[in-house]
Amino acid sequence: MASATAIAHPNIALIKYWGVRDDTLNLPASGSLSITLDGLETRTKVTFDNTLPADTLELDGQTANPQATARASAHLDRIRHLVGSTVPARVVSQNSFPASTGIASSASGFAALTVAAASAMGLDLSPKELSILARKGSGSASRSIFGGFAEWHKGEDDPTSFAEQIWPPDHWDLVDWIAVVDRLPKLTGSHEGHRLASTSPLQETRVASAPERLDECRSALMARDFQRLAAVVELDSHMMHAVMMTSFPPLLYWSAGSIQLMKKVAGWRAEGIDVCYTLDAGPTVHCITTAEHSSQVEALLQSDADVIELYRGVPGPPAHLVAS
Repeated sequence: MASATAIAHPNIALIKYWGVRDDTLNLPASGSLSITLDGLETRTKVTFDNTLPADTLELDGQTANPQATARASAHLDRIRHLVGSTVPARVVSQNSFPASTGIASSASGFAALTVAAASAMGLDLSPKELSILARKGSGSASRSIFGGFAEWHKGEDDPTSFAEQIWPPDHWDLVDWIAVVDRLPKLTGSHEGHRLASTSPLQETRVASAPERLDECRSALMARDFQRLAAVVELDSHMMHAVMMTSFPPLLYWSAGSIQLMKKVAGWRAEGIDVCYTLDAGPTVHCITTAEHSSQVEALLQSDADVIELYRGVPGPPAHLVAS
C-alpha cells in the first residue's frame, strides 16, 4: 500500500482556451493565461491498495457518481501505465468551495490528483511533466500545477502543449472576488462543453484572434495596467461565451444574476473603481480587482442581492504535496 496527499488551487483564466483539437491528448484549440488562486483549494489523498477490487472516488464526503469515478480512473491509468502497475486506488478529495459552478474545480482536482498519484507511485516528475500529465485529465489542470500567473501553450503535439509560470504570485497583488449567483450544478460540464466548441460558427474567429489577446494580456500584466487588462479580459470572456451560446446544442451558462452583476461591475469601473469581470463555464462571476480597491469591491458584492456566496482568491502557490 502506498499513499500521498496533495493540495492544488483552482485558477481563473484571464484568456480562455475553450475547445480541444484532440480528444485523446486534450490539446487546446488556443493558448490560455490564468491566475492560480490561493484561498481556495482541493485536497486529494490517493492510496494504491492491492486489496481493493477497483478504483473508488469520494468527493466532498460523498461517493462520486460513476461518470466522475470513471474519469478519475482513466487518469489514474495514465499514471499507472508509466510504472507498469495495475494496482487499484482509493481517492478521497475535498474542495473548500462549491464544485460545478464555474470555479474550476476540475483544474484543482486533476492537478491535485496528478501530483498525489504520481508521488504515491514513486514517480519523480518535473513541473512541466506534471503539467502535460494533468492536461490529459483536465485542460485547465495543466495551469494549476503552477502558482502565480501561468500560461498554457497551445503546442503542436503532446510534448509541446504544457503550462509554465510566467510571473510569481507577488508580481501583481490582484484579487479575485468570486461571486456565486447560482448554486445549481451546471447541466453541461466543461469537459463535455469543450467538445461542442467546433460546432459554433464563431469558434474559428475566436481561435484565430487568441494570440493577439494573449499578447495584450501579457503586456497589460507586465505593465500592471488595469484598464488594459480589464478590456482584454472582458472581451475574451464575451468571445468564449459567444461560442458557447452558438454551439449546437447551445450552452447557456449565464444566469440572470450573472448578467446583472456584469452590468454592475462595468458601472463600478466607469465610476473609477479598478474592477473587471470574467466567467468560466458557469454562472459564477469572477470580479478581478487590485489590492487598493479590494475592500470597496468586497463591500459592493456583499451588499448585492444577486450574490449568494462570496469567495476571495489571490495569486497563490503551485500544487504541492502535504502530510497525509
